Amino acid sequence: MAIRKIMVVGAGQMGSGIALVAARSGFEVVLQDLHGERVEKGVAMIRQFLAGSVAKEKISPKEMEATLGRIVISTALEEAAGVDFLIEAATEDLEVKTQIFSALDHAAPPGTILATNTSSLSITEIAAATRRSSEVVGMHFMNPVPAMALVEVVRGLATSEATTATVIEIAQRLGKTPVAVNDSPGFVSNRILMPMINEAIYCLQEGVASAEGIDQVMKLGMNHPMGPLALADLIGLDTCLAIMEVLYRDFADSKYRPCPLLRRMVKAKRLGRKSGRGFYDYSSDL
Repeated sequence: MAIRKIMVVGAGQMGSGIALVAARSGFEVVLQDLHGERVEKGVAMIRQFLAGSVAKEKISPKEMEATLGRIVISTALEEAAGVDFLIEAATEDLEVKTQIFSALDHAAPPGTILATNTSSLSITEIAAATRRSSEVVGMHFMNPVPAMALVEVVRGLATSEATTATVIEIAQRLGKTPVAVNDSPGFVSNRILMPMINEAIYCLQEGVASAEGIDQVMKLGMNHPMGPLALADLIGLDTCLAIMEVLYRDFADSKYRPCPLLRRMVKAKRLGRKSGRGFYDYSSDL
């Protein structure tokens, strides 16, 4: 079946980014969230990004309007009945995702692929909430979605080869580079990245260096474009903690124990850029 219309479930930073990339690539897009204000905010983020691209003369005003014209918004999961492909980008919570996938399984036409943008959770377990496990797959985009080339295509225990091949093709149509990986906690990206971020937080907690110093070492010494603490703020400290919890629980290995400072930051609602404060102060950006 030709994929022409995509539904993105969840209108936060990741979902809005996925919707933008899909619409820019010529797909019709339904951007859905249960909360209408989140959908409106998501579209505003897309419009702001496109306006910036126009200002930088990367796209024309006509291209901007054409992209926006391909996006419709909704607060109803029942919209799944009229699309060809679904990508879930809700909060990184297994219970939330399994509830969404159970609902999508009933709403979407038979044969429609259900993809999840989870950054660490089990594709196999999410698929078990449906009656179409062979058509459930991980499609892990990197943040920020418009700028990052990688998409991890994650095969669950029952994911079919046909499903994997279709998602690889869609990722390529979105201008991304897909890499197929098997279902494992954190996949490849976050199994490597999150322990590094967690160790940077331990360095800060133990007073080894300041946040700025830790980030400078990794930027200048390891040629990273962004320091690990600044990157954690961009990702969201709550998301970092959720991923570390998955790694710690599923591997039962102390090397994945979340740093106590990370836990305290999340409890204090210092979540990074999205809350205005994390390891750095972003209050002027809000």
